[in-house]
Amino acid sequence: MEATTMKAVTWRLMPFLVLLYLVAYVDRSNVGFAKLTLQEELGLSHTAFTLGQVAFFVAYACCEVPSNVWLERFGARRWFTRIMLGWGLVTVLTALVSTSWQFYLARFLLGAAEAGFYPGVLYYLTKWYPYRYRARVIGWFMLSQPLAFLLGNPVMGALDDLDGTLGLAGWQWIFVATGAPAVLLAFVTLRFLPDGPGEVRWLDEGQRGWLAAELAEEARRSGGGHGSPLAALRDRRVVLLALFYLCFPLGAYGLSFWLPTIVDDFGGLTGTQTGLVTAVPYVFVALGLYVVPKLADRTGGRYPWIAGTAATGAAGLAASVLVDDPVLRMAFLSVAALGIYSGQPVLWSLPSRFLTGVQAASGIALINAVGNLGGGFGPMGIGVVVDRTGSAAAGLWVLVAAMAVAAVATYGVKRVLSRPAPHPHPAADTTGRATARG
Repeated sequence: MEATTMKAVTWRLMPFLVLLYLVAYVDRSNVGFAKLTLQEELGLSHTAFTLGQVAFFVAYACCEVPSNVWLERFGARRWFTRIMLGWGLVTVLTALVSTSWQFYLARFLLGAAEAGFYPGVLYYLTKWYPYRYRARVIGWFMLSQPLAFLLGNPVMGALDDLDGTLGLAGWQWIFVATGAPAVLLAFVTLRFLPDGPGEVRWLDEGQRGWLAAELAEEARRSGGGHGSPLAALRDRRVVLLALFYLCFPLGAYGLSFWLPTIVDDFGGLTGTQTGLVTAVPYVFVALGLYVVPKLADRTGGRYPWIAGTAATGAAGLAASVLVDDPVLRMAFLSVAALGIYSGQPVLWSLPSRFLTGVQAASGIALINAVGNLGGGFGPMGIGVVVDRTGSAAAGLWVLVAAMAVAAVATYGVKRVLSRPAPHPHPAADTTGRATARG
């Protein structure tokens, strides 16, 4: 029963969710390619241009928690449709910006529109998968990120080479062509995405009953969470995970935002060639996202994998700065990318161990909101270094520090999460023992 149920759920949901997040991640990262020409057109320094990333993630952070709470109220099908329409339209309209302030406003609106999608899917998966499956399915979902770069970077490079075609600049082609798929997929989502297991016909009565009983037993063992969504935001474990997670988006978005610039500095490459070269590290990311969460679920461990991958990311980034050869630099950046990304699904399996229901929605949203502020300030920190040194590679030391902190802090996080809940429930000790084993 278990095997057939999980197989049916996975084949029905995961390919579509991966596709949606692939489109979302392209729309979030396309600015790294548009930067190659848009920055000069707007007359901005590296630091000033990265304020657009800060604007995106500030709006994203402010809207995350209410978005996830509304997801619980309105259902995944309608709420994800709303999110996708919003981010697709804003991305297309970004092609019209002509001043720095219009650019900052467009990035802010994109952050507000997209807020809630990623944590919303993480919460949505808790309605379909028992805890022992979550690291691997989050890893499968996060495969959207390397796929977005593997498929999207060459396409965005080619779009940039269309500069002047039909009167549009290359950066305008990037925003129009990457925003349109989100608008189209919004209507597909409204038609086909189920809100939960209880309404689908592709699970029989026995499968729905098994899944409901399994998830109910997990909720009982966890103590049922907090009494309100706001109470979950005051849980020290939620706050700690939010601060801890901040290091990972800082590394991921810092690398993805600046990678096209680093490769462009090699010299002599067209936009298409730059896109192909920048896609290389994400082959390794895809491999890591498939292997690491699967091993973490199989071994029952969590923290060694998080710490090990963070340390790998720091080491790869540091080595890439210390070499001058483009091939070696790309090799070390590939190792770094694998480390930065592959531990994140394992980390995201932790909050659902002690949060359920609407508390999981708000708690996961807060962790993602605070953590993703690193996605704004990481690129900006690199921009400050680049403006002072003239080297995009030298700016990677900011990311080295972030990933090293994550590696060291992992076991402090483990000690806190292994303690009983601040307001113990009858089953709180069971939860504590279970997380201690991770």
